Amino acid sequence: MAYPKSSLVLALLSMFISLVIASPVTYNVVSLGAKGDGKTDSTQAFVSAWTKACASVSPAIIYVPAGRFYLGQVVFSGPCKNNAITVRIDGTLVAPADYRVLGNTGNWLLFKHVDGVTISGGILDGQGTGLWACKASGNRCPSGATTLEFSNSNNIAVHALTSLNSQMFHVVINACHNVKMQSVKVTAAGNSPNTDGIHVQLSSSVTILNSKIGTGDDCISIGPGTTNLWIEDVACGPGHGISIGSLGKDQQEAGVQNVTVKTATFTGTQNGVRIKSWGRPSNGFAKNILFQHAVMTNVQNPIVIDQNYCPGNKGCPGQASGVKISDVTYQDIHGTSATEVAVKFDCSSGNPCSRIRLEDVKLTYKNQVAQASCSHAAGTSTGFVQPTSCL
Repeated sequence: MAYPKSSLVLALLSMFISLVIASPVTYNVVSLGAKGDGKTDSTQAFVSAWTKACASVSPAIIYVPAGRFYLGQVVFSGPCKNNAITVRIDGTLVAPADYRVLGNTGNWLLFKHVDGVTISGGILDGQGTGLWACKASGNRCPSGATTLEFSNSNNIAVHALTSLNSQMFHVVINACHNVKMQSVKVTAAGNSPNTDGIHVQLSSSVTILNSKIGTGDDCISIGPGTTNLWIEDVACGPGHGISIGSLGKDQQEAGVQNVTVKTATFTGTQNGVRIKSWGRPSNGFAKNILFQHAVMTNVQNPIVIDQNYCPGNKGCPGQASGVKISDVTYQDIHGTSATEVAVKFDCSSGNPCSRIRLEDVKLTYKNQVAQASCSHAAGTSTGFVQPTSCL
């Protein structure tokens, strides 16, 4: 059937309009005044690029070419007119070397209330060494800024990003849904304080894949309110391992559930796979956790549940943790422990751990059989389990 000419023109016109709308607009930060010399303050150019990209009805790209771009605090705030903004970074973003500039701001780069943001490539240099030195000296210091945070946001992707020497946490995912982080690299000194690699809290459907994390605190820390978290192909070390917790700091607290940590390596870390909670009352919980296919090399505490966490013994002495830990499976965990006790379940006297499962676990200490220690923990072991289960 032949179309009338006017209908054909309309159809072609609407196709053309939808193509125009769909093709992304690019905002190059250099065209907006940024300078990649490492010292000129380019904050305003980045703010301007974000303002334009966020106001665009069609998908937008913010492009950062090669070079070192000095930035103060930048807040990338939504909601935006489109839900497809890509920040493509070929260069390095550099934080102020003077830690006092960002030290009390909480964040260096913050994305909040955004939907459909992708960060691709690039290096974020937090220049945190000055603050670490201040903290090591025992002087009064600011707490420090998180390098990159996503807060109250959905449908986020981070790919091939490197974070160096953050003042505090490298990456924080707070109150977000559907986040995919892939091929992320985190690097900071093994003695750098509070420099967690990736911290997830109050978030659902977060995936962390194929990443290499070496830092001074947890490689990945999993806070209250985390559900449906998938971690796979992660290399951790130096650092404090992959930790669920600390949980139970607050009396009223959202629980953690449906967490999978699969195919991970831990090298010279303080912990391997850890769950920790404060030794005080709380309605928090951790359940449906799977640690699968992990290789430990010279790890101080390869498998650990610590429900008596109480830094400085302040605010909890003599109190049992209210956090309920249940349905935790350790499957195919192999390697070497740097201490004699390779498996330690130090659970709550008031809320014992339940349905802990060990399956195909082999951990040695100095080429000898390691030890296991259990307190208030119940569960089962199947297959070859060494050290012999104390459950």
